[in-house]
Amino acid sequence: MPADEILFEAEEKMEKTLGKIQEEFSAVRTGKASPALVEHIRVNAYGTTMTLREMAGITCPEPRLIMIQPWDISNVDPIRKALEESKLGVNPLIDGKIIRIPIPELSEERRRDLTKVVKRIAEDGKIAIRAIRRDALDRLKKEQKAGDLTEDELATAEKETQKLTDAHGEKIDKAFTAKETELMSV
Repeated sequence: MPADEILFEAEEKMEKTLGKIQEEFSAVRTGKASPALVEHIRVNAYGTTMTLREMAGITCPEPRLIMIQPWDISNVDPIRKALEESKLGVNPLIDGKIIRIPIPELSEERRRDLTKVVKRIAEDGKIAIRAIRRDALDRLKKEQKAGDLTEDELATAEKETQKLTDAHGEKIDKAFTAKETELMSV
């Protein structure tokens, strides 16, 4: 397999990892209402588990309120139950066919705890990026041993792999800094 294909695959994997990290960041509560806080919550309905996004319309009519309108009214109770069992620490209020979730203000201590959670997510992402780099380098070295790459091509590909790793590490750092700022602002 040519070096540029290995680099391309590594870059794709790094981009997916970055997307996953940003998705996890969006699920961390900041004191502001956002559909991303609840859309991935798993709900038991129809004899299976589904994400809330698949079962209801989720809107934020006010900065501190999330409204959930199930497509099927019979799912109001399972959705309420799933929200109560989630780690969000919110109290859903049932208003006929609509579920309202008021988002309380975060305390300073809770903000610091959430910052630690976000930092752990960022570190896990960097570890995943480095694992992708290691895999790509191993594959490149195998190609070189098999005689498909020259030493110069291997050195160039290793430099490119490191550039990709550094660039994605910086993107993770920027996303972490932005989320940390968002969490700590009152």
